[in-house]
Amino acid sequence: MWAFHTPQPTQPPSLFNPPPTPPKLPSSSLTLNPSISNSTPNHNQLIQSLCKQGDLKQAFKLLSREPNPSQRTYEVLILSCADQNSLSLAQSLHSHISENGFDQDPFLVTKLISVYAALDSLDDARKVFDKTRKRTIFVWNALFRALTLAGFGEEVLGLYRKMNRIGLPSDRFTYTYVLKACVASECMVSLLNKGKEIHAHILRHGLEGYVHIMTTLVDMYARFGCVAHASFVFEKMPVRNVVSWSAMMACYAKNGKPFEALELFREMMIETQDSAPNSVTMVSVLQACAALSALEQGKLVHAYILRRGLDSVLPVISALITMYARCGELELGQRIFDQMEKRDVVSWNSLISSYGLHGYGKKAMQIFQEMIHQGVSPSPITFVSVLGACSHAGLVEEGKKLFDSMRKEHGIHPSVEHYACMVDLLGRANRLEEAAKIIDEMRIEPGAKVWGSLLGSCRIHCNVELAERASHRLFQLEPHSAGNYVLLADIYAEAEMWDDVKRVRKLLETRSLQKVAGRSWIEVRRKMYSFVSVDEPNPQIELIQSLLIKLAAEMKEKGYSPQTKVVLYDLDESEKERILLGHSEKLAVAFGLINTKKGETIRITKNLRLCEDCHSFTKFISKFTNKEILVRDVNRFHHFQNGVCSCGDYW
Repeated sequence: MWAFHTPQPTQPPSLFNPPPTPPKLPSSSLTLNPSISNSTPNHNQLIQSLCKQGDLKQAFKLLSREPNPSQRTYEVLILSCADQNSLSLAQSLHSHISENGFDQDPFLVTKLISVYAALDSLDDARKVFDKTRKRTIFVWNALFRALTLAGFGEEVLGLYRKMNRIGLPSDRFTYTYVLKACVASECMVSLLNKGKEIHAHILRHGLEGYVHIMTTLVDMYARFGCVAHASFVFEKMPVRNVVSWSAMMACYAKNGKPFEALELFREMMIETQDSAPNSVTMVSVLQACAALSALEQGKLVHAYILRRGLDSVLPVISALITMYARCGELELGQRIFDQMEKRDVVSWNSLISSYGLHGYGKKAMQIFQEMIHQGVSPSPITFVSVLGACSHAGLVEEGKKLFDSMRKEHGIHPSVEHYACMVDLLGRANRLEEAAKIIDEMRIEPGAKVWGSLLGSCRIHCNVELAERASHRLFQLEPHSAGNYVLLADIYAEAEMWDDVKRVRKLLETRSLQKVAGRSWIEVRRKMYSFVSVDEPNPQIELIQSLLIKLAAEMKEKGYSPQTKVVLYDLDESEKERILLGHSEKLAVAFGLINTKKGETIRITKNLRLCEDCHSFTKFISKFTNKEILVRDVNRFHHFQNGVCSCGDYW
């Protein structure tokens, strides 16, 4: 447990700006050589003027002739070193400051720490801190901020404990930095507990009225996936600003609660009169629309963005591209991309992943090559996108070449995400032994994502031996993830190993784990409808059930054969068929048939992988009813039309 101290008041902050620095002393009090004659030329104003003009070299020459540099002169010089991205000049200036006895001035110390952090020289920043004898809270905050932004969260928390032990009270900025430190590196449970301790201290000292602290708390809980905690903090906030609303929306959007994100946006629009949504808000709202395939609502949001003049903000444009693609309107996403005057790597990544999501692997690769040709350097996320596109399209050899080019041509070392893509690429193509070999030869710890990719591939091809190996590691890495147990049970069921199915189900029960329920969403006349099972209340449920029974009977005569192997229970065939008709995507399809006009596309989103029977059923439905049906599952898009799926039965 940490020892905490009551905070001292500070000036009100702006939310994400650097911490306040101690007040400057009057220049007259900083004269180091009072014996110097008043007739000595004073170059301070000229040095500052040269810095503002960008003539840093001339300013340094003049500094060497100034016997009495002021605190303000040093401050301007430090800021100019950052502006010109010159570490060598910053180090030279630091030496000059030390020689003139200013190295213990807390104000300049904070500026030096900040400039070294901006120039990616954290070792120099640490040295400045270590050599400072009297460390004010401003000095501590400057280092906390520098280390947090660089991802050294655990180091920050260690220093914070040390600061508390020596009895130095925290201020409001301290809390924002140590809360951000909890999520600066990996989101480990131990760091979540530290965040909760800091939260308790904030409440004990009555700091819940400070909007920037509480917003940081919301973001901290969101990054750990603690949606209920984040929501509790948000609801208790006495004052909220646009950043607070945006943080909570992002929490919902990124943690699988898009409905709640859109509802919160509506609430914000009603409650807030003085602060309009900003670009960060709109990115979260677009992500929620994308998650639900809510095309009509997405179009309304797009119109609002145009009215507010936010259509020139790059993150917003990238989110628009993704939104349209994930709603099945790939051409609209491409059109937005084509109209962009300026494109960054995120924009290119959005387009690449959009084509990959729809199964157009070769097109995604063409866009990747065009990006390289235009001089845009790929990011690690670029390769996740293009490798994923290769995986969905079955472009194994192309994907292997791209993976090899990461280090050789682009200097990017593959991360766990990239290895997971390669395992998925090979596994989907039934090259499971090759996928397992990649895992064995990895130079970094495979982690849950890699083993999860292997287990998912084993589910597709019913490879029991490798599935058992992968699940054994996953049960150690993710003991509370029910999905891994369900996948293994699926594989045993397909292999008709019913005793093993019962054994895995027993493990789920003894560990109090619950399978994630399959859920499907459909948008009809700008309203979202959700389906989980036949037991879920719906005014049209009887009509939906009778339509499904009728369609299934008629389609059987046309060649439809229910894929009862996906039912994990040892039941007779008729009972299995009854269970299959209750799958959420079938309910959504039937609801769409009842409530959409002739020629209107049905758009459905599923939170899990589309099962084999629902895939076969929807192909028949599209032909039998002459309807175009778009279904996006957790992996990719399925475009059903005239009895054919765009995935080519490869998913």
